[in-house]
Amino acid sequence: MDSDAYFYLGHITKTFGYKGELCVYLDTDEPEKYGQLRAVFLMEGNEYIPYMIESIALRGGKNAIIKFMDVDGEEAQSLVKSEIYLPISELPPLTGNKFYYHEVIGFEVIDRIKGGIGVCKDFIDVSQQPIMVVDFNDKEILIPAVDDIFENVDRDQKKLFVAAPEGLIDIYLE
Repeated sequence: MDSDAYFYLGHITKTFGYKGELCVYLDTDEPEKYGQLRAVFLMEGNEYIPYMIESIALRGGKNAIIKFMDVDGEEAQSLVKSEIYLPISELPPLTGNKFYYHEVIGFEVIDRIKGGIGVCKDFIDVSQQPIMVVDFNDKEILIPAVDDIFENVDRDQKKLFVAAPEGLIDIYLE
């Protein structure tokens, strides 16, 4: 299956009780948008395998308790640490300056001071904060992917306007 057709939603952290329920970490800023899921996909080998949801309960923050249909006891235990995915078509649309990382790959990145600095190539998810990777003449410029840095997203022109911290871009261009 095409991995570009799915997005990472979270992962199973542990079992909950003895009836096959699972604790899930939802890696999203708005977990409440996923409280009515009917199915998710788990990565098994190189395949996305659908799992129908019997029940889901959000537990504050980014945590949920999920019970999959026809999954009990030992089988639930075998799913711990599995990553959870949804089809990209399930993403709620974003407007204005909010965007999904996959949406701006290939966009021209324009800094407030330096002007055009390259093309958004990727995002690296590190524990403190995600990092945007910008390709500039075969050099990588790494910019923290935090809301304050992104000034404007022009989806029609495929441009991402940023205000990188002072001196950051110079480090990569020297």
